[in-house]
Amino acid sequence: MNHQQALTTYIASFVSELVQTGVTDVVVSPGSRSTPIAMVLAEHPTIQLHIHVDERSAAFFALGIAKASKKPTVLLCTSGTAAANYFPAITEAKISRVPLVILTADRPHELRDVGAPQTIDQIHLYGNHVKWFVEMAHPEESDEMVRYARTVCARAVATALQAPAGPVHLNFPLREPLVPLLDNEQLFQQKERTEGYVKIQQATVSLNEAEYDQYAKLLGSAQKGIIVCGQIEEEGFSEAVVLLSKKLQFPILADPLSQLRSGDHSGDLILDTYSTFLRNEEMKQELKPDVIIRFGSMPVSKVLTIFLQENHQARQIVVDGGGGFRDPAMLSTEMVYCQETIFCEAIEKRIDSMLSSEYSQKWKRLNEKTKELLAIVNQTKESSEAKLFYQLAELLPEDATIFVGNSMPIRDLDSFFYYNQKRIKVMANRGANGIDGTISTALGAATIDQPLYLIVGDLTFFHDLNGLIAAKLQQLNITILLINNNGGGIFSFLSQASHPKHFEKLFGTPLGLDFSLAVEMYGGQFISISDWEHFTSILLQDRQSSGLRVLEIVTNRENNVKEHHDLWNYVSQEISRLPKGGS
Repeated sequence: MNHQQALTTYIASFVSELVQTGVTDVVVSPGSRSTPIAMVLAEHPTIQLHIHVDERSAAFFALGIAKASKKPTVLLCTSGTAAANYFPAITEAKISRVPLVILTADRPHELRDVGAPQTIDQIHLYGNHVKWFVEMAHPEESDEMVRYARTVCARAVATALQAPAGPVHLNFPLREPLVPLLDNEQLFQQKERTEGYVKIQQATVSLNEAEYDQYAKLLGSAQKGIIVCGQIEEEGFSEAVVLLSKKLQFPILADPLSQLRSGDHSGDLILDTYSTFLRNEEMKQELKPDVIIRFGSMPVSKVLTIFLQENHQARQIVVDGGGGFRDPAMLSTEMVYCQETIFCEAIEKRIDSMLSSEYSQKWKRLNEKTKELLAIVNQTKESSEAKLFYQLAELLPEDATIFVGNSMPIRDLDSFFYYNQKRIKVMANRGANGIDGTISTALGAATIDQPLYLIVGDLTFFHDLNGLIAAKLQQLNITILLINNNGGGIFSFLSQASHPKHFEKLFGTPLGLDFSLAVEMYGGQFISISDWEHFTSILLQDRQSSGLRVLEIVTNRENNVKEHHDLWNYVSQEISRLPKGGS
């Protein structure tokens, strides 16, 4: 049997099936052992190939494409430590439920564990961080092996998409010679089953009618109920949960990643300042719920999480179409495995409209009063991280996407980004909550969503500087708001800050870098913001710009902590003066 012919047929069958399953984007990091797969992928007319030299950054880039497109994105690398560099993004994809298909080339079995170069143990390399692993068979040209390659491909994509979505890993042992035969005009022609080898139908997780009736009866009789929505991007969910909240008169505590703080849906019962007013102990006592329904992942707000823990006596219903167990405090009384939109629609149609309750009005009044009080931040003349996030909804264009870094940026977005009707999409890497790969993920998302604004601190920016190469090589448009407080700002809010002896060295970690030089290296434009008028004019002007632009806003960590505490104390004092009941 001709080895190159067998190699070509086997790989071409796999790639052909990959396209049949709906895959369009593949991120390739160049290497030798992966040559046949890379070359065959490059031959396919409908595959969008993204070349990224650094595997660590490439994996996050693919993660961003998959997050934005909600379609499986494929990763391809050579053997050895190249595959190990995928690990951080794979862990994020698993927890965040993002579909990735990882293809790693490997040495054939006879070259393993014998000292061959660029060879590591790639079997189950990612352990439980992938949903499925397959050690692919060696390439052969027989009909049976062609069907095998196509079937495994179809299963891999289906498994990546199956709720909860996540990454799968296929390891390809490949013998030399590695160059495929590409002079065949019918390279991707299927010999049989031209519509794809096997179609795998995804199931929809639902309850039976009696169970919906039971929950409708329970929720319809509740006097003090709330809905908590964490990160969730399910199609139709925003409209469905808003209708349910209106029927039940349950206010929605909407995390910024719930996609409920922006859009055409009604904002009447959407609360967006709970991270501030739930710091008031008196108000927390007045707001104690009897029933809590929770959708999506755990909310960003630690204040809200504490409130949920303090109300452990309440009936807490967690609805999860992915069948996970997202309840770190073990508060749930019911874990309901049902697609979230279906659950909302089924309960809503079983409930008669309820009159506005004093309980829900109390939440609304507190939210409106807190928003009114927090507007004072807009008066500050100095550089302010709080003001930056407060102004975002007004300054960003319709249908913009915000990708926000972890640590302080996501928390400030939670505190100061309020409901609006601009249809602004919010994204973040909140699976493992790391700061690694943020630039790369945002640039991956920028291939799908435009205009895109990335907001990060200086440590997060530094951590993934090499990710900027994608903006240069792939001519991507992105505006990065770089909050430079010369260190890890979030640690100043933690208990470590009360131990100043080693604080700056261990936690503050000032870098003292001139980031303009790095941005220039990657062909971007760097603008140092001088004042708020400058910031506003540049951001509005930026709507017509293209390429990589970095706007640096220099802030002070100590002033930032003081501003936040002053705001929280001010709001708490003012709402304590409200008449009993929060009216």
